[in-house]
Amino acid sequence: MSSLFATASSSVPTSSLDVEVRSVKPPLLRVDASADARRWVAEHRDELRAAVVEHGALLVRGLGLRDVEEVGVVFGQLGRPMIEREAFATRQRYADGLYSSSKWPPSQPMCMHHELSYALESPSLMLFACLTAPTEEGATPLADETVIGRALPADLVDRFERLGWLLVRNYNDEIGASIAEAFGSGERQAVESYCRAQAIRFEWQPDGALRTWQRRSAVVRHPRTGQRCWFNQIAFLNEWTIDPEVREYLVDVYGEDGLPFNTRFGNGDPIGPDIVQTINEVYTAHTVRDAWQSGDLMLVDNIRTAHARERFEGPREVLVGMADALNVADCSPTIEVAGD
Repeated sequence: MSSLFATASSSVPTSSLDVEVRSVKPPLLRVDASADARRWVAEHRDELRAAVVEHGALLVRGLGLRDVEEVGVVFGQLGRPMIEREAFATRQRYADGLYSSSKWPPSQPMCMHHELSYALESPSLMLFACLTAPTEEGATPLADETVIGRALPADLVDRFERLGWLLVRNYNDEIGASIAEAFGSGERQAVESYCRAQAIRFEWQPDGALRTWQRRSAVVRHPRTGQRCWFNQIAFLNEWTIDPEVREYLVDVYGEDGLPFNTRFGNGDPIGPDIVQTINEVYTAHTVRDAWQSGDLMLVDNIRTAHARERFEGPREVLVGMADALNVADCSPTIEVAGD
């Protein structure tokens, strides 16, 4: 398999770092900086950022990152922290822009997605630091969306490009992120103000639960390189990606319209299991991965590169950083959306 993370346009600055471009694994930079990771990152910040623009992602091995405090400093050196809003799963917050991995069952993989691609503002840079590597599996696979967009059926991409995609969410206190966790407040007035500002249609249910709809672009242009990128969470947040037994249980308890999240075409048409399967199969065919080693750092261009999480066994502690907030309006969206 040829490298999925080919060099970007020659007009984009390239990094002077000795990055190893590999065919089925993410681009790798080996360093010997475990004695002072903070200083090394500070000195090479611009080169690391250039490498991410050039390759789409970069795995840095040899920093020996040891704890939350050190990771927080390193993340802060690499980008401007961004506070997460509209989370779909719970996670621990250590500081602005510094979080634990999503609380997702270890036995269930997390499919390919872009962080907060359903929001009007998403991180342009994702940062991952492994403090404790799992005993089995548990990698953070990556996929280059400039490749995915060309590999998907052209008529399907065209349809999503014209219509966009719709995310439907149901918030309650029993499954997924709560209203307060997702919006930063449980007060109705604050939630409604946020939704109006972010072009989210909402409806309160008789039991106090909240249902929302938000229509977004499925294809955007990278703001730095101009590359056309498949940028969404259409398959990951669709009902047909949920484990069949879990989906059956949720439908029994909450009904077809009460699933915690589901996706549709932008005009409301359902997305069938065949479409979800096609998207996931293309991702599978164009995925790179490398097993985590404790102390690793990975930088990911959140617009160009999708990420996932394998199922795993044993302890796994991977910290997540969201940085350099980017408004979708700066990415040439095909669906014009604006909040109040």
